[in-house]
Amino acid sequence: MKKVITLCLVLFLGVATAFAKPPKNQYVRIKTSYGQCIIRLYNETPKHRDNFIKLAKEGFYNGTLFHRIIQNFMIQGGDPDSKNAKPGQALGEGDLKYRVPAEFNDTLFHKKGVLAAARDNNPEKASSASQFYIVEGKRYTDEDLDKLEQGRLKGFKVPEWQREWYRSVGGTAQLDHGYTVYGEVVFGLDMVDRIAAVKKDAKDRPLADVPMTVEVLKRRECRRMDKLTGLRK
Repeated sequence: MKKVITLCLVLFLGVATAFAKPPKNQYVRIKTSYGQCIIRLYNETPKHRDNFIKLAKEGFYNGTLFHRIIQNFMIQGGDPDSKNAKPGQALGEGDLKYRVPAEFNDTLFHKKGVLAAARDNNPEKASSASQFYIVEGKRYTDEDLDKLEQGRLKGFKVPEWQREWYRSVGGTAQLDHGYTVYGEVVFGLDMVDRIAAVKKDAKDRPLADVPMTVEVLKRRECRRMDKLTGLRK
């Protein structure tokens, strides 16, 4: 009888797991010696989301460096050449043999904590296959944003709800409409601030290497993160 009950419980749990609702979002964890953060990848940018997940599952990012940091702006990583880079070696030109098509969305912008794709100067504004940055940024005044609208944003208007973010939390508004934003830090933003504050050389590379590991969270962890961030209805 006990064996029958045990078997029924196993079958019930298996069925319950199989029919459990999938998470609404995919999350990744970035670990460094300065702490860790959890990033939600945006469903609105599926090409960038899926590319990042693929590389992370392959272990591509493990051992790469945050090779370029600019305080009050961003921290950048994902250069494959950084894995075995010598001290002082110039980094930032390494990449894979493809680009990811740009995925611009007016609701996604460069507020503090977002994950965005680095790129070279190409007319399609297609993204690097592997290099990314996380925004630290700064706060803006309305006057600052007005000037950007007439200058680097080339006539794009910053909506009031985004202006409120830029005034109160900060970001890098000058990059909007130029680089694809495809995720945001939901926990551990202090890691970004710590890395952004480290000492660096004249080429913005940290004097002491900042390697990372990137892990794709499992389904049950993603469901939990959806609940914690209020994204599961």
